[in-house]
Amino acid sequence: MSWLGKFPALKDVEDKQLYAELAGQKVLHAPKGHQLFREGDACKGYVLVISGSVRVYKIDEEGREILLYRVGEGQSCMLTTTCLLGLQHYPAEGVAESDVDLIVLSPKLFERLLVGSNSFRRYAMAYIGERICDMMMLIEDVAFGRMDQRVARILLSRAEKEGDVLTCTHQELAFELGTAREVVSRMLKSFERRAWVELNRGTIVLLERSLLGQMSHE
Repeated sequence: MSWLGKFPALKDVEDKQLYAELAGQKVLHAPKGHQLFREGDACKGYVLVISGSVRVYKIDEEGREILLYRVGEGQSCMLTTTCLLGLQHYPAEGVAESDVDLIVLSPKLFERLLVGSNSFRRYAMAYIGERICDMMMLIEDVAFGRMDQRVARILLSRAEKEGDVLTCTHQELAFELGTAREVVSRMLKSFERRAWVELNRGTIVLLERSLLGQMSHE
């Protein structure tokens, strides 16, 4: 099956020549941990993720990370799109969080698709809008959110995929929240004292999801 099957909106590209060029793109592979782009790099093309996950994050002067968003199966990278449109370099980092298969459209083909295909243009612009809303929520959370609520929310978010036993370190959670490991550890210890979680080496067991949920919405 063509990789276009992962992107239903792109199957409606009207121009037959553009569609043929899209369908003929070579699928690239990036192993887990591969750095796809660094802050300050020139943008080399429009990225579409076929499988796997890409983590896009920002690093501050002290080496702390904050997760901006993830690009998963059937999605495109918002920063890549905005860098191509604005002729800017990347303002953040991108790394393969797992083995990733992806398509990279050349800047010239990206521009031709924007001009020549209404369906492609709608897809690209809609995705930018969606990610901007996510980024605004992240900014609000970082600027105004209580840390205990933020830690509770990230535990519950991970539990949706992993169940009650989360395989992660305090440092990994700190990266996603854009804070220090000590802050996350302090919050988790507080949750453990209340018997909401059980802390083990490399895992966090959720004992009281409902109480964590109440905390996250206080």
